[in-house]
Amino acid sequence: MTARPMSPSAPTPENPVRNIALVAHVDHGKTTLVDALLRASGAFADRRSVVERVMDTEDQERERGITILAKAASLDWQGTRINLVDTPGHADFGGEVERALTMVDGALLLVDAAEGPLPQTRYVLSKVLAAGLRTIVVINKVDRADARPAEVLDEIYELFLDLGATEDDIDFPVISCVAKQGRAAEGLAMPDDDADLTPLFAAILAAVPPPGGDPDTPLQALVTNLDASDYLGRLAIGRVAQGRLVQGAQVALLGADPDKVVKRRLASLMSFTGIGRADVREIAAGDLFVVSGFDEVEIGDTFADPDHPVALPRLAVDEPVLTMTFGPNTSPFAGRDGTYVTSRQVRERLEREVLGNVSIKLTDTATPDVIEVAGRGELQLAVLIESMRREGFELQVSRPEVIVREIDGHRCEPAERGMADVPDDHVGTVTQALAPRRGVVVDLRPGDTGRTVVTFTAPARGLIGFRSQLLTATRGTALLHTHAEGWMRWAGELPSRAGGAMIADRKGTTTGYALDNLQARGELFYGPGVDVYEGMVIGESARVDDMVVNVVREKQKTNIRTHSHDEGIKLAAARTMTLEAAIEWIADDELVEVTPANIRIRKRLLAEPDRRRSQRRRS
Repeated sequence: MTARPMSPSAPTPENPVRNIALVAHVDHGKTTLVDALLRASGAFADRRSVVERVMDTEDQERERGITILAKAASLDWQGTRINLVDTPGHADFGGEVERALTMVDGALLLVDAAEGPLPQTRYVLSKVLAAGLRTIVVINKVDRADARPAEVLDEIYELFLDLGATEDDIDFPVISCVAKQGRAAEGLAMPDDDADLTPLFAAILAAVPPPGGDPDTPLQALVTNLDASDYLGRLAIGRVAQGRLVQGAQVALLGADPDKVVKRRLASLMSFTGIGRADVREIAAGDLFVVSGFDEVEIGDTFADPDHPVALPRLAVDEPVLTMTFGPNTSPFAGRDGTYVTSRQVRERLEREVLGNVSIKLTDTATPDVIEVAGRGELQLAVLIESMRREGFELQVSRPEVIVREIDGHRCEPAERGMADVPDDHVGTVTQALAPRRGVVVDLRPGDTGRTVVTFTAPARGLIGFRSQLLTATRGTALLHTHAEGWMRWAGELPSRAGGAMIADRKGTTTGYALDNLQARGELFYGPGVDVYEGMVIGESARVDDMVVNVVREKQKTNIRTHSHDEGIKLAAARTMTLEAAIEWIADDELVEVTPANIRIRKRLLAEPDRRRSQRRRS
């Protein structure tokens, strides 16, 4: 096996290039396979120790076990440079997938040998087929005890046909793989113990076409991603479609405004090599680039020949389906934990996010300090909020709401298609939970391991909070995956949470005595010794209506002592409200207060008289 890193240079007939993306459902092994490919090519030869999932560089990616941002790496295999783009598996980060596919000429579709195609498999494959890319199917984890590769391959063929694939699309190579061990075999087979990834490399070179584009025509290069460097400033990442990028040469930057053309010399030009980047003199058509020196650059811009400035079509991605409002923290505890607490700082941070994330949209609201943020789903917005929290921001966010669209004179809302993998005795739990949420079960697939896959469709609005409910009902044994299914007629009113909010009536510190008296009236979110303020939600009431309570009351000290009064306080464990759980749980008149150290739920109007007046006006 060849094991020598590639020195970056422009593609030539003697030094060809292949650009390929890895796409799959979440947790089917994309990032693990990238690790194996890089190791096999010798890209890690100069690194003494290499962490697993080396492409997942963000803290949240490692903690959540998912890929959030599409990233590129480059390796050399027998004289051919292979540019790999690792993409997210969650539909919430579909904007990253769509951007990545504009940089490549082929795709590796990974499918778990036991689970088979799942919702995000359908989503990413639909994007690959829409882009007209050549596909290589990799059936991963064939060493699993419950692997069923032959059945999975049939399901993959059915999925291709269901998505309207042509005969050429269906004529794809099949590779069986154990990515974690770096072993592969051609067709449906168990890789030998001494096998390597040669069959997969051979399939990439044979099936994926070399990039097109004439290097001797005027320059056109599309910017598909942005990065930043402490030394170089903003970095533009993309692919050269025509011509050549040459260090020191003057280029024209064409943005969204056709009348605004920026002309400047390329101060720095880099190419991908291994998991890093290296300076190069030029990059020809078909290869990927990293350019610095253009602070004005945005995703979708074009670098062009200054004498023939012709822009490429800008990137088009699916529209957002959920909105939330972001604003500065206005609670009595504002400024205790965070570094960035003003509305100006929150707005600037969101505007920076939009520059590098084409699937997020910002809209001003009637309140100057509050910004409406639209995204693909709860997970994408939760990741953004968590990133801001870790950066030192204090903010407050609202409950997610779906975007409504008028189609053929009818009010429509986003629909979701989901698959719930649950133990057989919890199938009824899923169907009962979906019914009030206007969900419809479209398929039941019992397995051989005591689990059943329930496929359903439902309005996206109805699935807000569904994941938490399902995990609670199945004691954490359920697996749930969803993706966008288009638009459906407005489903009408949907049920909200079962109980009302238990609201603190004053500022202070919670006491065990007060909580002991309240725990029979609902479920508490906090234990004793926690600072609270008026209007802060401290639990979920057993009743439908909200309940205003005193959680800071202390036991009165008297001379009277009885056995019943002197019993030790026994508090049940408080429910931990994570960021995602809090966002799903809150009602329209509540907000989630997010700081670097705390996640709290509060009423929009903190004072009880203000809430009563607001309720009378709504009535």
